[in-house]
Amino acid sequence: MATQRSTKGKPLQPGSTIRLLAVSIAAIALLFLFFSLISTTGFSFSSSSPPLKVVAENLKGKGKEENQGTTGNDKYLYWGYRIDCPGKHCDTCAGLGHQESSLRCALEEALYLQRTFVLPSRMCINPLHNKKGMLHPSNITSSSSEEGSLVAANMWMATSCAMDSLYDLDLISEKIPVILDNSKPWHHILLTSMKLGARGVAHVEGVNRVKLKTDSRYSNLLLLNRTASPLAWFVECKDRKNQSAITLPYSFLPSMAAKKLRDAAGKIKAMLGDYDALHVRRGDILKTRKDRFGEVKSLHPHVARDTRPEFILRRIAKWVPEGRTLYIASNERTPGFFSPLSLRYRLAYSANYSRILDPVVENNYQLFMIERLIMMGAKTFINTFKSEDSELSLTDDPKKNTKKWQKLVQEMEEENNSL
Repeated sequence: MATQRSTKGKPLQPGSTIRLLAVSIAAIALLFLFFSLISTTGFSFSSSSPPLKVVAENLKGKGKEENQGTTGNDKYLYWGYRIDCPGKHCDTCAGLGHQESSLRCALEEALYLQRTFVLPSRMCINPLHNKKGMLHPSNITSSSSEEGSLVAANMWMATSCAMDSLYDLDLISEKIPVILDNSKPWHHILLTSMKLGARGVAHVEGVNRVKLKTDSRYSNLLLLNRTASPLAWFVECKDRKNQSAITLPYSFLPSMAAKKLRDAAGKIKAMLGDYDALHVRRGDILKTRKDRFGEVKSLHPHVARDTRPEFILRRIAKWVPEGRTLYIASNERTPGFFSPLSLRYRLAYSANYSRILDPVVENNYQLFMIERLIMMGAKTFINTFKSEDSELSLTDDPKKNTKKWQKLVQEMEEENNSL
């Protein structure tokens, strides 16, 4: 018969007690040092940056390892857990173009400092820019009873998407090493910065990138926590008129699209063959208001007119010969709006390729990234606004918001009469 024997642990020796106490004191001292560093250097994930517990929650149970191996740089740059946050867009977010301007600015700084950039793992999606548009145009002429369901049917409901569903991180890393802020390497960096104490991390609000690179107080640190402009990240690169300051062209991020988006664009381009492309921005850009005299004013007074089919035909006739295939990307949602252009051209839209796009596209940002690749492959591409003097455009209104409300011009003769 088996008998149960009681076991009794050996009592702690005096030396063991002392060692245990020493280890405990050292651990408490390390934590005290780290939190003292937070308060003295300003490196903080509170108020303007996310709390440390938010970062920890992002990491919990995730730890992505793909695209997250050893990077080309052993020092890191962190701008925030979301594009333009810290900044004015913590509670909302701008459209894809504005967010890309901010992201490109941050990547330029990482490239200049020769640091790995800690990329936000998700991109916020602005609901104003998440309509399905021409991919699934609706033929319903909405009555009040149908209006709610029509709006829902014409929108994707996601408020954010994974950054690696938009961009190929391996491709970006060939130019600027990046890691995601929900990855194991980022977790490891945070822990390592704790152990390094004052040599690990610093908050660098208001410090320009030249000083960050040349001043050893910053250049030797493992991690720089950058608080960018309180307006938007891209303000940090406002000197872009100085061509020598531009290290990443506008086309950089569009060409870094995720592989599945590039593949979809490649299939559509192959089906289009030899084609031209048109990007017609309407929707939000057509915003108007009346002054106190009842006169309609707009920040872009000619765009509503210049993006109507009859004016498009007149404008592009000298650039696109009759009979050409013309791919149209637009946020205009009125069915048949561009049909008058079919008098001269063979028209193509995203809706013609829904068999390719539906399995891939989950939001309007992905759709626009595919369409950008299609437009980049066109023989002749005409944009709504000019980004550079050499580009072709539908309107001569400046792309940049001048914040000056001007009289809305609807017809050509109105402009002639006002001259």
